[in-house]
Amino acid sequence: MSQQLPDVQASSPDVTVGLNRVGVTGVEKLVKLGRRDRDPIVLMAEFEVYVDLPSWRKGADMSRNMEVIDETLETAVGTEAYRVEDVCGDAAELLLEKHDYTTKAEVRMEAEYVTHESTPESGMATQSTADIIASATATEEGTREEIGARVTGMTVCPCSQGMSASRARDTLRGMNVEDEVIEEFLETMPQAGHSQRGHATLTVESEGAPEVDLNDLIEVARDSMSARIYNLAKRPDEDHMTFEAHKDAKFVEDCVRAMAEGVVDAFPDLPEDAIVTMKQSNDESIHQHNAHAERVAEFGDLVGEVEE
Repeated sequence: MSQQLPDVQASSPDVTVGLNRVGVTGVEKLVKLGRRDRDPIVLMAEFEVYVDLPSWRKGADMSRNMEVIDETLETAVGTEAYRVEDVCGDAAELLLEKHDYTTKAEVRMEAEYVTHESTPESGMATQSTADIIASATATEEGTREEIGARVTGMTVCPCSQGMSASRARDTLRGMNVEDEVIEEFLETMPQAGHSQRGHATLTVESEGAPEVDLNDLIEVARDSMSARIYNLAKRPDEDHMTFEAHKDAKFVEDCVRAMAEGVVDAFPDLPEDAIVTMKQSNDESIHQHNAHAERVAEFGDLVGEVEE
């Protein structure tokens, strides 16, 4: 008969300090995302799994965490999940159930998601990618779930564009062009501004699964920037993107506010206490630093501010 190995993790630590998060990261699993009346999408997802740890316990059961994740995700692969956030929620609830010493369990997931669309001018079929972001937190009071996406687009700096417009105005006046004609031209033809590749992140969190469609969230995030970008583009498409971006120049702050307006318009039935997270980061083209803005707010507060 083999000797039972000691459970060192269940012993007391030398320093009795509790920990908020203990777990594993970088867990890769295939998840099958069902679509009604269409073939399912198979995602290669990366998970993070955490539980809280009381001060009297030395360590968490890492093998048990992996067992729960494997059990939950293998089930999800075999039976199509229509909401990736529910996969996270199921796993978080199982973690809470299987760890009698923990009061909170968290599961986070990211995966690359592909959408099919047509280029704006040539109408060529192409694909765009978005990073799905899903998470869940389970406690004795219930489970909160989050769903959202991170997308890429194009922005143009209004300040830089304003300086270009001022230069063009002075140049045209020097050529004896009438002010009325100058202003009409500048109104019709937006001037150059330095552009950036923008990264918009939009998520919604609520009790249970948020009543939002992932594809609609992606659309709101993409529309928040100066222009969409495409994986494939012919010259007419490139001209379209450049013109549209310069016609709608935006700071990072403007992009976050556009996301707020888009969420309020697209999801009017969200509960007032749903948490909306909006972030915009721009890779600057003429600076070595990048620009960033964000807002986290309850949906009810967001509605009040947008509709003022």
